[in-house]
Amino acid sequence: MESPILSVEDFSAYFANHCVLRRVNLDVPRNKVTAIMGPSGCGKTTLIRCVNRMHELVPGARVSGRMLLGGEDIYAINPILVRRKVGMVFQRPNPFPTMSIYDNVIAGYNLNGMRLAKGERDRIVEESLAKAALWDEVKDFVYRKGTFLSGGQQQRLCIARALSMKPEILLLDEPTSALDPKATAHIEQLMSELKEYVTIILVTHNIAQAARVADMTAFIYLGELVEFGPSQKLFTVPDDKRTEEYLTGKFG
Repeated sequence: MESPILSVEDFSAYFANHCVLRRVNLDVPRNKVTAIMGPSGCGKTTLIRCVNRMHELVPGARVSGRMLLGGEDIYAINPILVRRKVGMVFQRPNPFPTMSIYDNVIAGYNLNGMRLAKGERDRIVEESLAKAALWDEVKDFVYRKGTFLSGGQQQRLCIARALSMKPEILLLDEPTSALDPKATAHIEQLMSELKEYVTIILVTHNIAQAARVADMTAFIYLGELVEFGPSQKLFTVPDDKRTEEYLTGKFG
């Protein structure tokens, strides 16, 4: 079996003395969609914020255990380099409001002081927007502000911005919770296309969405990884009673 792109080993996360994730062990396979689901406040977002070293930006936050990206300890690498390898898209679309669509896509390079020739910039912008299924819709006005796009288009612009840095992993934190059903369907379709290029970790509280798009699903409850495995199995014959109760709506 191919080695996992991300190995989480005995990993715990804290805010001061409060433990929000407790000894999580998880292997994320390459070029698949892995969903992390569970009720609000169970530690899903904290887990992915640890993957791109954002958790530690909160005063008093700390971690223990290991996270290995391609066999390398994420916490032994410069966080700026980690965030180039691990892109993130948030719940609400957040294109940079003063920037054009073009500049939004290329923003990571500018913010990191990485100079590119114009032809290279153009190629990255077109390629990233195409991967995010947005190029055909915006190619005639890439110099207009990103904020003039619809909510669903703005979220795809944020995905293009994350993809432009050619990350190994793309973290999506409830990327459709602020979108209408049509835009949601568009993003879900996009996820299944994108795994050809990038490994996706999707945080969602939408059980149906996880069942539709994820190859693998993890269920977290009260900071503990209850169950992890192929989505088809987890959704039909879960091993743990708590998973079953969550899936049938007994709590959540």
